[in-house]
Amino acid sequence: MKRIVIAAIMLVGMVVQSVSAQSYTISVNQFVEHPALDAVLKGFQDYLKDNNVEVKYNVHNAQANMGTATQIAKQMIGENPDMLMAIATPSAQAVAQANSKAPEDMKRPFLFTAVTDPVAAGLVKDIVKPGGMTTGVSDLLPLDKHIEMVTTYMPNLKKLGLLYNAGEANSKANVMGIKALGEKMGFEVVEATASKTADVYQAAKSLVGRVDAVFIPTDNTIISALESVLKVGVQAQMPIFAADVDSVKRGAIAAMGFDYYKHGYQTGAVAQRIINGEKPADISVEFQKDLQLHINTKYSKMMGVAAPAELLEKATKIYE
Repeated sequence: MKRIVIAAIMLVGMVVQSVSAQSYTISVNQFVEHPALDAVLKGFQDYLKDNNVEVKYNVHNAQANMGTATQIAKQMIGENPDMLMAIATPSAQAVAQANSKAPEDMKRPFLFTAVTDPVAAGLVKDIVKPGGMTTGVSDLLPLDKHIEMVTTYMPNLKKLGLLYNAGEANSKANVMGIKALGEKMGFEVVEATASKTADVYQAAKSLVGRVDAVFIPTDNTIISALESVLKVGVQAQMPIFAADVDSVKRGAIAAMGFDYYKHGYQTGAVAQRIINGEKPADISVEFQKDLQLHINTKYSKMMGVAAPAELLEKATKIYE
């Protein structure tokens, strides 16, 4: 009898150990490699690691190519993971389409992150009650705060250049919002677009002499080629502002944006809720609210402007 009890205990222990040792598989579609999106992935992975969730990752990068993002999305379905994840709007749209067309037994919970407007992008029908198998975390910008930062830097602003990829839904949403603010605040918006990274330099040059400053929204194509924009900004004494703080370290003169590592970390918390059994349909889309102000005084001088004292006092991080 004693042997039977011991054997039973050992068997239960083996089962528990087996269950705890099982890993969860997540296939990831990241639209492009640049510091902000890389930080999202790192934050996501760190959250799950910090909370003892064992995960196997299939990480794919579309290198800013929508066709590649679509191919990756189809490949992810074939990998038969436990969860699908997409970083940035173009990849999220590709994964959402692939998941919707997959056979019922191959559809998987889908989590997006670093997406500006998930409703306009067609990812969810409602922010509070997403429905279906999709939810996520949005990086919707408080545009009024961003533009207030720009006008504080440049109180005589008359023409603001917007450099973006017209094919990215997140950028188009931001451009519409900034145009509306321009009408209220008395400045004109001048647009320049680039559909691929190779076109970014010429798009930036097209704004020289036509604008007082340039603002780059959370646009993956432009940010992945940011150095070419900064080169034009320095040469033409044309101040370059950005919407993500990671770009300030690279040379944008200022940004009031999110810490994208924290954004990814927050997304990891949503993933854990799904792993624990909650349905994406019942998890409201989340937003990141904590803003940081980063300023690069070195590049401010190189682009012909001085950082205002009132902004320097508020800055979370200053690069000199």
